[in-house]
Amino acid sequence: MQTINNINFNQERALIRVDFNVPLDKQFNITDDTRIRAAIPTIQKILNDGGSVVLMSHLGRPLKKLKEDGSIDYEKFSLKHIVNHLSNLLNTPVQFATDCIGEQTLQTAQSLQAGEVLLLENTRFHKAEEKGESEFAEQLSKLGTIFVNDAFGTAHRAHASTTIVANYFDREHKCFGLLMAAELENADKVLKNAEKPLTAILGGAKVSDKILIIENLLNMANNIIIGGGMAYTFFKAQGGQIGSSLVEEDKLELALGILEKAKQKGVQIILPEDSIIADKFDNDAQTQIANNFNIPEEWMGLDIGADAIATFSEVIQKSKTILWNGPMGVFEMERFQNGTKAIALAIVEATKNGAFSLVGGGDSVAAVNKFNLANDVSFVSTGGGAMLEYFEGKTLPGVAALL
Repeated sequence: MQTINNINFNQERALIRVDFNVPLDKQFNITDDTRIRAAIPTIQKILNDGGSVVLMSHLGRPLKKLKEDGSIDYEKFSLKHIVNHLSNLLNTPVQFATDCIGEQTLQTAQSLQAGEVLLLENTRFHKAEEKGESEFAEQLSKLGTIFVNDAFGTAHRAHASTTIVANYFDREHKCFGLLMAAELENADKVLKNAEKPLTAILGGAKVSDKILIIENLLNMANNIIIGGGMAYTFFKAQGGQIGSSLVEEDKLELALGILEKAKQKGVQIILPEDSIIADKFDNDAQTQIANNFNIPEEWMGLDIGADAIATFSEVIQKSKTILWNGPMGVFEMERFQNGTKAIALAIVEATKNGAFSLVGGGDSVAAVNKFNLANDVSFVSTGGGAMLEYFEGKTLPGVAALL
């Protein structure tokens, strides 16, 4: 795997695909700059070498979220809102191109001096980006002398700026950025080089979202902990009474099949014994504790209970490698965040005792950030969908294009 550490960028112009798809409030202020900060070491290394930098990224889905009159909302989805913050983080002025292709943009890029940075406008303002069109990718490729992909969050997309553009650079002139390399290296610690016991903790709403990752993990994990809304499909499949808890009726057979496969492979699937149940989906709901085989009618499970926390924590403490993807309950509501927080703390404790822990997937990352624990686990992945697909055993186009 060639990374930017294998290349001296002196007098080179690096075309870097970054992931600056960050949340903005109504005044266009950045509300979470994690993804921008994650790209800074790669940009800084190239500038320190004496190179210049052209940055390309998408922001949101402008062609899917048009204005009422059917036009693109250029103001809402413009990367110009990132410029000042990026300049401050880099401690250097950042120039801005009002388009990512075209003669004007090409001239600006080609006239960059060593140490200068240019941010291009949102690549997704062009239909050709998501279609992965070669002509568009070729135009982008002319903006740099070396292509660097540091956008793991989009590595599962065969878009023009993430994958196709790499076709226009030879092997010596394309490489992984530091973030991309770190993402793959840490994912492989779980997928290919895990110290056993390996425990995967899966949460979230639906079994259907996690079926492929479960199937793949059955071939390598010792324990699979299942929490969140998806757990109730497993209880109903086994004849449990789950009240009005979330369930995928068409996945009951699938759930039983997973339990059977796990038994055959000697993998322990651990479901939560109990739940904090509520009489409505509301932070102010009435609550009680129930065994997950006996949730009363009209009541729904919204968090794991104390017994489940104790069981899950014990398994986590005995683990040497831990993967966490998905919350244990509706952690966005304060009344139902305890299970997710307790599991996060158990992972932190295991990490302190020498385990390797990888947290990935939007909600899990949001949870460790909410509880200020991101620095207390081994690695936090920036790529939700990309990480999931990598753990499902799929080849990521953005990665394959650089190999």
